[in-house]
Amino acid sequence: MPPEPPAKRTTAFVDGQNLFHAARESFGHRHPNYDVSALARALCIRKGWLLTGVRFYTGIPEEAARPFWSRFWAGKLAVMGREGVHVFTRPLKHRTRTLCLPDGSMHAFAALEEKGIDVRIALDVVRMAHRREYDVALIFSQDQDLSEAAAEVRVIAREQSRWIKVACAYPANTEAHKNRGIDSTDWIRIDRATYDACLDRRDYRPRS
Repeated sequence: MPPEPPAKRTTAFVDGQNLFHAARESFGHRHPNYDVSALARALCIRKGWLLTGVRFYTGIPEEAARPFWSRFWAGKLAVMGREGVHVFTRPLKHRTRTLCLPDGSMHAFAALEEKGIDVRIALDVVRMAHRREYDVALIFSQDQDLSEAAAEVRVIAREQSRWIKVACAYPANTEAHKNRGIDSTDWIRIDRATYDACLDRRDYRPRS
């Protein structure tokens, strides 16, 4: 068993939409009001880890489709970038979905879908492990597709004969029905007090 490094270099990988939906479900927050750097620091302090980088991933709507949210994210992401967060974005795609109503009729509606974010996170987690750029991958997501990346990191750890941990952090309370982290990772439940202490109080709403 390789020895644990005394200073555990930690990179945070944040799925912005997954984190927002978990915070809304668990704590009732109505918009992405997190400060991801503050949240990652708080968890690293709790665990005794050394935060060395924050990477943020999200889909954003096009200006023509959702002008309010497009401008909101443009403002928030610009601030993140200036504060040293590595930002990766993809456009949200419009998809037509069909819903079967109780009377048996079908209802078609337009929905925005996020594609490729989980793949990008998985690639970065694996690539950076190969390059020995972290000791702890702190993933803010509950997307089970990322369990394969966690399994691959364990293979890399054996190949490199070194200690690596993959942890999954997510907002949770005792009433939330999705109180589960990514398989094959260490789960870190974020309580409301910790989350609320790491809010981004800046107003990114566009001025008309």
